[in-house]
Amino acid sequence: MKILVNNKEVETAAVSISALMEELSLPFQGVAVAVENRLVPRTQWADYVLTEGVSIVVINAACGG
Repeated sequence: MKILVNNKEVETAAVSISALMEELSLPFQGVAVAVENRLVPRTQWADYVLTEGVSIVVINAACGG
């Protein structure tokens, strides 16, 4: 299926956020994930079902001020 990850079209077989993170070799720690502009808690990543065309934003935590 095709989805958007940080505004880039990605072809994926992943069915959950956890599977997507693994497939794209993205870190599980130090990041936040929003689906359709709604933050998804890490505890829900494995159960969150992805659908065709969904927009996902992965945000890296940064230190500093």
